[in-house]
Amino acid sequence: MKIGRMEKLFDGLIIAIVAAASFLALVPILHLASVSLSSNAAILSNKVTVFPVEWSTMAYQTVFRDVKMINSLLFTIMLVVLFTVICMVMTICAAYPLTKKHLKGRDAFLLMIVFTMFFSGGLIPEYLLVKTMKLTNSIWALVLPGMVNAFYLIILKTFFSSIPDELEESARIDGSSHFGTLIRIVLPLSLPVLATLSLFYAVGRWNGFMDALFYITNQDLYPIQLKLYQLVISNQMSDATATEGMNSLAPVPESLKAASIMFATIPILLVYPWLQRYFISGMMIGAVKG
Repeated sequence: MKIGRMEKLFDGLIIAIVAAASFLALVPILHLASVSLSSNAAILSNKVTVFPVEWSTMAYQTVFRDVKMINSLLFTIMLVVLFTVICMVMTICAAYPLTKKHLKGRDAFLLMIVFTMFFSGGLIPEYLLVKTMKLTNSIWALVLPGMVNAFYLIILKTFFSSIPDELEESARIDGSSHFGTLIRIVLPLSLPVLATLSLFYAVGRWNGFMDALFYITNQDLYPIQLKLYQLVISNQMSDATATEGMNSLAPVPESLKAASIMFATIPILLVYPWLQRYFISGMMIGAVKG
């Protein structure tokens, strides 16, 4: 009986700690959402905490009237889809052959992949490479340098290795090629890890802005995070707000920043519910079998 009570007490303590940590993680998001939905007077008087004060949607109206912001969002969505598809194709094509023990040079390839996880040429050689290949001011400067993540590749390779060899052998007996076996057998069995890695690739690309800061000067190719970076750093309102002059009804910069951040955050958050059933089962993949 005492052991049962101790277990319940311990479980309750864990739940309380997780609930508190979750609340602390939500507080900044709730504060931003409240600022974006509060009136100028409430924001300037520091009355806004985690709940909106004197509801106002003026900041969101301003953001949605900013053509550059909308174009940046649409470009970012296209960039994320293209980046994720290319990255997953390249990662699959690299991980599957590495599961074959008869592949010549397999250990050397794995060593080179692991080596890149700890050592790299650095930012300057990467910039010179991108510039020499004439990729600056193009969408490919944001796609090609990060096509394959070595850590994700190893995770996928580990999962492929856990699939029983008998399934592939039976497919080969039926006349299936390696490519056919990959498409018809291996990939359908790997949906959890594929969904998880796709989500990681997509979120990483969505949140990235440093490469765009270095390689992109054409504002038509600015990802949404770079637009937010400029907005926050410069402490200036968007073009749509600036044209309104000193209109007292225009949102203050703090409200506009908060609305812009929520505008850029919500789309990627909407992706999680669609992949949740795969994401949970795919999180620990790679930790079971080395």
